[in-house]
Amino acid sequence: MRINSSPIALKTVPILPMKFLVWCIRAADRFMHTFEDPEIYRDILERLSTGLCVVDLQKRIVLWSDGLEQITGRRRHEVIGHSCVGEALLHCDHQDCEWCHEDCPLARAMKTSRHAESLGFLHHKDGHEVFVRARAIPARTARGSIIGAVAIFEEPQHILGTNCRESQLPGCIDEITGIASRAMMQAHLREALAAFSELHLPLSVLGVRLEGLEHFRSRFGSDAASSLLCLVARTLESNGWKSSLVGRWKDNEFLLILNGCTERAVHSVRERARCSLANDGIEWWGERHSLPISIAETCAQPGDTLALLLERLERSFAATTSKHSRLDGGNKSTGAE
Repeated sequence: MRINSSPIALKTVPILPMKFLVWCIRAADRFMHTFEDPEIYRDILERLSTGLCVVDLQKRIVLWSDGLEQITGRRRHEVIGHSCVGEALLHCDHQDCEWCHEDCPLARAMKTSRHAESLGFLHHKDGHEVFVRARAIPARTARGSIIGAVAIFEEPQHILGTNCRESQLPGCIDEITGIASRAMMQAHLREALAAFSELHLPLSVLGVRLEGLEHFRSRFGSDAASSLLCLVARTLESNGWKSSLVGRWKDNEFLLILNGCTERAVHSVRERARCSLANDGIEWWGERHSLPISIAETCAQPGDTLALLLERLERSFAATTSKHSRLDGGNKSTGAE
């Protein structure tokens, strides 16, 4: 039997010049040596948007990330070398006990050689408290000796984040202002109350009411009223609590759900909202118009239901009806007062 065979064409692999291979080896070597510089890793960690802190065995701060600057309001140069027990990173747990002793997550991580986690507060440079979740691990040498601890601080908007898909569901967005609708606010209030009950996560609610909106609408038209509502919505969104959700609750009323906001902190949020709204007003047919506003506040209490929380907010509104602040503070005001 004769077998016909044809020659098989072999693909030749190009041989790289030796000089090029030597260059590649040297370039890779230089690249690896570059990352042996510890300052590169320090720079990477300091630029993280995550709240990250590293302390030594004496709890002196040796690294402070950009994210922690945002959370605490304290710049890196203000805290490096200082003890976290002092004013640099003064904090306490959710039961008002000082964190910065044996129960501090950083101290527990160093003492037990294990991961430690806790909910608590950081004191912002401006004086208010910021609710956070702290997670700490021991920092070790190559031989396993503990030389300090690393902690990550996470704010409530990451603990109780808004589901991005919710904003795409029908009825979740107010058609006029583009912010959360009443239905969406109700869902988030229930979620926040559950977190308050289970995790002791502080919760405050701020209400902003435009007095005389119906009269304003009948006098200047629905477009003018819608413009004023949109202006108030944008102002509240840009001046609210860091982890707040702003929504339209009624025709003339807005709600701010302030996750992690304590009773002490809600007063400063209310004052900031009042001052910001006092500078707002719309230009309509050559004139500047505004409306009187009322601002109410309440904080979640043990055993609260949604109905009880909202009932307390209404009582707060009733108590402030004689203390109206003014949108556009002193500029021309129209509508009922």
